[in-house]
Amino acid sequence: MPGWRIRGCRMSDGSTLDHHSPYETPLHRDESALAGMWLFLASEALLFGGLFLVCLIYSHTRAGGWALGVRHTNLAIGAVNTLILITSSAVFTMAVEAARRGDNRRVVRAGLGAAALGLAFLALKGIEWGQEFGENLFPGPHFALHGPDFGGAELFYSFYFLATFLHGMHMVVGIGLILWICRKAHRQAFSPAWNTPVDVVGLYWSFVDLIWMLLFPLLYLIGRA
Repeated sequence: MPGWRIRGCRMSDGSTLDHHSPYETPLHRDESALAGMWLFLASEALLFGGLFLVCLIYSHTRAGGWALGVRHTNLAIGAVNTLILITSSAVFTMAVEAARRGDNRRVVRAGLGAAALGLAFLALKGIEWGQEFGENLFPGPHFALHGPDFGGAELFYSFYFLATFLHGMHMVVGIGLILWICRKAHRQAFSPAWNTPVDVVGLYWSFVDLIWMLLFPLLYLIGRA
């Protein structure tokens, strides 16, 4: 059975460590991996949290311009993408459960499904961006929106493009990680004794989903009525 290597040491099921490993036990190794991901996600939460806070402040202090910008976003694509990400997160949860049972074949199927949905999200976001660039909604000298607070609308789109770009980059990383999991599962790497990488990637993918759940109302709903 293909195994996992740490510093050149082949591990058939992740249940043993050699004397070169920096970890005392397999449990220590797995807990360190999960703790590392939680620490990384905490730092990312600070990044996005600051962005959310600024967005909320400007959505109130520049309410007219912000609402003008929100009304020009594509609510249909935003809503569909929200459903896509919720579904993708649920599908990858199946991969996590399958890995804990050692069902590598199901890990591959669920992982590929989650990755395909992630790609669909990015494709729709690309279409949306294309429409917005075509309508001159990118902040700059040719910005198309006008009104009493067009500066607020331009500010909205500055945050809109920054936030969706950052989220999109996290999506790309997440899809890459899921495909890596699929590759390892195809090689029968996971078992009830060792499946931590799937848990770690599942945490990351759920975080990406959560970020979009917070972005959606900020960028598509607040001030739209």
